[in-house]
Amino acid sequence: MSSISAPRSALRDFLESESASGMLLIFAAILALVVANSALGEAYRDLVHAATGPVLSDKLGPMTVHLWINDGLMAIFFLLVGLEIKREFVDGRLASWDRRRLPFIAAAAGMAVPAALYMIFAGGTSGLAQGWAIPAATDIAFAMGVLALLGKRAPTSLKLFLVTVAIVDDMGAVAIIALFYTAKINLVALAAAAIILGAMFAAARMGVKSLTVYLLLFLLLWYAMLLSGVHATIAGVLAAMAIPFERTPGAPDSAQSPLHRLEHALHPWVAFAIVPLFGFANAGVDVSGLTMAQLFAPLPLGVAAGLFLGKQIGIFGSVWLSVQFGIAGRLRGATWLQVYGVALLCGIGFTMSLFIGGLAFPGAPCSPRKQRSAY
Repeated sequence: MSSISAPRSALRDFLESESASGMLLIFAAILALVVANSALGEAYRDLVHAATGPVLSDKLGPMTVHLWINDGLMAIFFLLVGLEIKREFVDGRLASWDRRRLPFIAAAAGMAVPAALYMIFAGGTSGLAQGWAIPAATDIAFAMGVLALLGKRAPTSLKLFLVTVAIVDDMGAVAIIALFYTAKINLVALAAAAIILGAMFAAARMGVKSLTVYLLLFLLLWYAMLLSGVHATIAGVLAAMAIPFERTPGAPDSAQSPLHRLEHALHPWVAFAIVPLFGFANAGVDVSGLTMAQLFAPLPLGVAAGLFLGKQIGIFGSVWLSVQFGIAGRLRGATWLQVYGVALLCGIGFTMSLFIGGLAFPGAPCSPRKQRSAY
């Protein structure tokens, strides 16, 4: 069986691209904050919320730069997430229950504890309870970018653990978006989406390997999901589940595997274009005039407590307890201090937290729904 032109695994490319894109994302976020709080702030906001058309759905109104990024490009981000999830479950680090056990426990605790802390600090305030999922997510690119600064001092087992927890975390975030942040359902559009998805699975069963076929169906699926009321980005994960995959245990990724080909093709675009663009378009918060009272208001306090304290308690605590009770073994070559450091890094919820925040509070300044009433 031949291998793709670059005789490397998607995992190695993933680790390296996520580290580099994480640094780029950090730069994009800082740049957005600087620009939004400078003399260019008004121009930045006008650009982000500029109506570009067309009207793809009456609910959304005219498409804007922000909507194209958050509802369009992020669907490609979720497509890549879905491809990574499928590969890991079928032929990767999550292929057996023994390998799934620790990251699943850590990711589940790392989502539940932050959500609980958010509710303790903010849930009692009217209108804020729907933001419970904001601190539950982990930004893998940002976290890997920070971890990359340690270079070879961070053992491979630690990097793999972080990646695996983040992938399982992404699965949870996708489920949360689909179940709890879905608008009124358009059953006709949802039925159309189901038919399109069924066509994708049928093509896979018939042995169709042309990526053009799957990408065209993915585009139709995205539009149907956009009209259905279920967030359009979910189309990316659903489409990924239908992309054919060939196992290559212990060997370079197959040139005949549509999933491997698409994953390698998408990685650089997602890592170095889509994720930084999302960061730049969503991180530009105007903090001028921000008071201490606002900083310690229930919402920011709940998010901060969830991400900073909740991730540490949930992830580190669950790993430590799992090892102590013999549920899982320790990470090879990693000290407990290093494991704690990774738990701390998982508290960086940037991309997914901003994304969920926009869904939870559609009237917020950085929300992709804000421009509906502004234009």
